[in-house]
Amino acid sequence: MKTALITGAARGIGLATAKTLLDRGWHVAMVDYDGEELVRASEGLENARACITDVSKPDEIDALHDKLQAEWPALTALVNNAGIARFGPMADMDHALWREVMATNLDAPFLMVQKFRPMLEAATGASVVNITSISGLRASTLRVAYGTSKAALEHLTKQQAVELGEVGIRVNAVAPGPVRTKLAMAVHTQDIIDAYHAAIPLNRYGSEQELANAICFLVSEDASYITGQILAVDGGFESTGIGLPALRKDLPQS
Repeated sequence: MKTALITGAARGIGLATAKTLLDRGWHVAMVDYDGEELVRASEGLENARACITDVSKPDEIDALHDKLQAEWPALTALVNNAGIARFGPMADMDHALWREVMATNLDAPFLMVQKFRPMLEAATGASVVNITSISGLRASTLRVAYGTSKAALEHLTKQQAVELGEVGIRVNAVAPGPVRTKLAMAVHTQDIIDAYHAAIPLNRYGSEQELANAICFLVSEDASYITGQILAVDGGFESTGIGLPALRKDLPQS
């Protein structure tokens, strides 16, 4: 039996990943702190279990581990997808906000891997996928805490891969670019959407399913010799240079 634990699974990329793995016959623990939304999202999904947990709190991670360890002999995949964003200028980023972002985006993936390592070791071909962000690969306006947390998570991914490779556990990261989630579409103005489209070589946002496909590939046997990698799923956004949209304006469009 293949088992997966996905944090931030009540919506967006986490939910799309859970549904994809369930469709492939996996058993999935869907974890989120938003209990009402998590129960609604998991309702009717066969072989899915809803685990209401705030992964920014170490004691709740401990309780989640004890619950799953009693039910599953091993854990095939751990997807650290939960994350929060607090955007604003550095001058307005007080220590409490900084720590709030770090607790979920950086501390939680560290603690989750540390706590669930024995269950991962007990599985054959186990792997971890940390969800970072294109903001961890390139700096952007008003994202001092968010971008720094994701850049640190990318390095943590490599550290985990180096150490856990010795016991047969692969660790990789997926760095999403702009993704067409309900939340993004609710807050992105048309000007922002147009600017992203101009900067992305594929001229569009990614979809939640496209991100889920990349995550599911990395936890599969098809990626059995891949570890310590940061896979940007971003339509080429990270590859673009300053001024490129202006240079591209005269190129033929498909």
